[in-house]
Formats: sequence, C-alpha cells, structure tokens
Amino acid sequence: MTVQKTERPPSGPTEVQTPAGGSRPSGPRKESGRLAGLTPYLLLAPAIIVTLLLLGWPLVNNGMLSFQNLNMRQFILHLTEWNGFDNYKDVLTGEDFWRVTGRSVAFTAVNVVLIMVLGTLVGLLLARLGRKMRTFLLLGLVLAWAMPVVAASTVYQWLFAQRFGVVNWVLAKIGFDSMAGHDWLATQASTFFVVLLLIVWMSIPFVAINLYAATTTIPKELYEAAALDGAGAWKQFTQVTLPYLRPFLYATTFLEIIWVFKAFVQVFTINEGGPDRLTEILPVYAYIEGMGNQHFGMGAAIALLTIIILLAITSFYLRIVLKQEEDEL
Repeated sequence: MTVQKTERPPSGPTEVQTPAGGSRPSGPRKESGRLAGLTPYLLLAPAIIVTLLLLGWPLVNNGMLSFQNLNMRQFILHLTEWNGFDNYKDVLTGEDFWRVTGRSVAFTAVNVVLIMVLGTLVGLLLARLGRKMRTFLLLGLVLAWAMPVVAASTVYQWLFAQRFGVVNWVLAKIGFDSMAGHDWLATQASTFFVVLLLIVWMSIPFVAINLYAATTTIPKELYEAAALDGAGAWKQFTQVTLPYLRPFLYATTFLEIIWVFKAFVQVFTINEGGPDRLTEILPVYAYIEGMGNQHFGMGAAIALLTIIILLAITSFYLRIVLKQEEDEL
C-alpha cells in the first residue's frame, strides 16, 4: 500500500498576481475609501451652507454698509456713497462709544456673576430635593425659561409701573408709603435694577437645570468615601462636587457672557435705553444710532465693533479657562 504525498503550501506571504502593466487595479475599493473620507464633510455641508446664508451673508452686507454714508436721502434715492473708514473714525474718536462700552462690560459682569451664583445654588438645591418637590421646582424653572423675552419684559413693565404696579402696591402695604407712586424708570440705577432682575430671572433656569444634570453624573460612591473620611458638607462640595461641575460651569459662563452682552430686547423694551440714553448698552446704542437717528452706516460700524469687542471678551475668558485646565493637568 502506497501513501500519496501532498505538498504543503508555503508558510510565507503569498504573492499577488498583478497584471502586465505592473500596477494594482484601483477599482471600486479605492473609490469607496475616498467616499468614506468625504462623508463627514458631506454631512456638515448643509449646516455650513445654511450658516453662511443666514449669518455670513448679512454680516458681509453689514460690513459693506459700515463703509458707506447712508442716510435717509441716500436710501430713498438708491445712492451709494462710499466714505471709507469715516464711520469707524467718528465712532472711535467719540466719547459716547467708549462710555457705552464700559457700561456694557460692567452690566455684563454684574449679571453673569449673579446668574452663575444663584443658578448654581438652585441647581444644587434641585439635587437635594425629593422627587415631588424637584418636579415642582423644575416645572417652574422651565415655565420661566420658556417665556418669550418680549412677554417677560412686558410683565416686568407692569410689575414696576408707577401708578398701578404690583411692586409699588406691595411696598406701600408693608409700610413703605413713599413707594406708592415711585417711578422705577426715572433714574439710571433703578432702571438697571429692573433690567437686571429681568435678565437674572430669565437666565437662572438654564444654569440651574444644566448644573443639576451635571450633578447626576457624579458617582455616589465618592460621597460615601468622603463621608467615611470625615469630610463635612463643605469639603464634599469642594473636593467632590466642584471638580465634576467645573467644566459645566466654564461652558455655562461662556454662554451667559454672550447672551447677556447682547441683551438688546430686555433693555430696549423696558425703557428704550432711557432715561436720557443712560442705560444704553452696545446693541441698543447701535440700533438707536442706525435706525433711530437714521445714520445707517454708523449703526453698522457700531454693530461690527460690538462683535469684535464680544470676541475679544470671550477669547480672553477662554484663555483663562484653558490655562487653568493646563495647570490642573
């Protein structure tokens, strides 16, 4: 009986037969690889196109308008009078612009500090409450957050009205008789107080709900370990809660700076920048100079300068945040 031997295939890598030309076929496999590389860009393309149309094109038009001398006469006669950097020169060399800029920065700083402190406290309170009370408080926060800005501003106008306002009526009932006919919009300080209450009231829900959601990601085992080590409530907050909440606080503060700095509707609806234009912030100042005084080119220049200032403020804040994160690492 004879055994037929079979040869084993070689153990090394097998050579791939290539055609006579010496190059491998690039066929559908190479094309599918290219399509896979382009897929993220194709998915982003609709959002980029819509953003450019809705934001980029108006910004370009506003930039072109800022280099023109466009008043009502030119607007009616369809005249285009280019004046170069004259609008920017008039704005930057005037005292009003820098006064309004300082007022806008201070206004933003005070509002953001109050919003973040009160919003964080409410968010921590939500984490401590029981289910029923938490649901009730969340419902109230969502209703305040969902109210349209113009509607909320109108309600605050009614609350602080001079003759029939609820605030004056309550203050008079509890013993402050001099507040019965007090005009809250007569001075700069009191007008800013009303606007500040409005903005803080509308902004606290976002911060509180965001911070409460962040607290749900903290493992409970960390609190148990801290309690076993003898840490009190304050140490648990500084050593466990705060490190987890810090990224959320950074992001929320960044958003609040942007939203408060451009709070046009609240300031304009309450008193249109009055009295005597003493409560104007940069968006209101740009609108009044552009639309109110019909200096459209100058209003466009102020609007672009406002964007540049806001970018400078936010970039400065981001640099501080990134530096702190690098130090922690």
